[in-house]
Amino acid sequence: MLAVLLTALFMAALDVFIVNVAAPTIGSDLHASGADLQLVVAGYAITYSVLLITGARLGDRVGHGRVHLAGLALFTAASLACGLAQGSTELIVFRLVQGAGAALMIPQVLSLIQRTFTGEARARALGAYSAVLAVGAAAGQVVGGVLVSADLFGTGWRPVFLVNVPVGVFLLVLGRRVLPPGRGAEAERARDLDLPGLVLLGAAVSLLTVPLVLGQEEDWPLWSWLSLATAVVLFAVFCGYESRLARRGGAPLIALRVLRHPGIGLAVFRILAVMSVNAGFLFALTLHVQGGLGYSALRAGLSFAPTAVVFGAVSLTWRKWPAAWQRALTPAGFALTAVSAAVVGLAFRDGGDGGALLYVGYAGVGVGLALAFSPTLTGALATVRPEDAADASGLLATVVQLGQLIGVAAFGTLFLNRLESLGALRAYTSAEAFSVCAWALAGTAAVGAVSGLVLRRR
Repeated sequence: MLAVLLTALFMAALDVFIVNVAAPTIGSDLHASGADLQLVVAGYAITYSVLLITGARLGDRVGHGRVHLAGLALFTAASLACGLAQGSTELIVFRLVQGAGAALMIPQVLSLIQRTFTGEARARALGAYSAVLAVGAAAGQVVGGVLVSADLFGTGWRPVFLVNVPVGVFLLVLGRRVLPPGRGAEAERARDLDLPGLVLLGAAVSLLTVPLVLGQEEDWPLWSWLSLATAVVLFAVFCGYESRLARRGGAPLIALRVLRHPGIGLAVFRILAVMSVNAGFLFALTLHVQGGLGYSALRAGLSFAPTAVVFGAVSLTWRKWPAAWQRALTPAGFALTAVSAAVVGLAFRDGGDGGALLYVGYAGVGVGLALAFSPTLTGALATVRPEDAADASGLLATVVQLGQLIGVAAFGTLFLNRLESLGALRAYTSAEAFSVCAWALAGTAAVGAVSGLVLRRR
């Protein structure tokens, strides 16, 4: 069961970033504008993040196995549609649908882990979850580069989506055998879906992310600032509505008792920080090595292999490290990420390929992000009550996606703004733009290191 769930998780995490290295090929093949390509990349994450909590709630009501399989079927069908799309508009729409399928299937992974495993077995399963989640994000760039460069049967970028189809069909067949077929005991106390809260949150997230994604392309017009301001207002309205609903005895989209659970609030901040740095680093680095240095999709994708490999290794082994180290892992991970991001920026500063120092920085980023993310997620969920598993998993999975979306939008915009101010795209101008971005990434990680010093309330 765990293998089926984690393979589906890997596909969903992979698809957040697999399009990055395929974007230039998609643009030339479909004659897509820069704004279209940004929506192709971000559309998946928008619906994914907005619908995650509702997906978790549906699992409680209908059955986690059933909802996971339904989401997997939708994700697989949307992947096929993306691979066959004939225009950029079609591709954007199908990416939105693909994100909705991921939002249905992924919250069930954490919920089933929480309800199936106990004690040390649960901690190991959560460690594997953390490793698969972040390795999928890094591996997306590698797999995307390999598939685009292979140009299988002259299909160019299409295999980055079509690769999900046979895997999805296999998981559907196997999942019907190994996943819980019906509703569990939690179905009797399942709560309403809070559709008004979903609409408010969806509108707020959309109004926040769309201008962040498209603002740079459109030279930050008035509508982008009005949209950001409206998003802040809607977030406030959403919080007020959720509080009133909870006081009336209703079922808010985000249960307040979960937010008050020891460690959850701090974990939300840490995960938001680490995933923003992770996504921003990968996205800005992709822009630099493909645009500035002229790397092929394959070479660009393979550049991320050291980060992915060490992230996975550390995520799977950190619990075996000495007990005396455990409390220091999160701040140490953030601090190592900050130093390593700065090292990568320095390695590229002269417009060259970075040399051996670059790979030291890559590995350091992978180790640091793993130490910042995996202990945080495991610690936050290890003591959550089973009846709160769906809400906690939906909340933290949403934070993961929002962090990735904000990282791509914020650090991508910083890179592009700096590059535009320097004039024509050249290796040295791209290197300077990435160096500025690398220092911003290092600063964000440093803030995470400070937050890691705050002891989790027991």
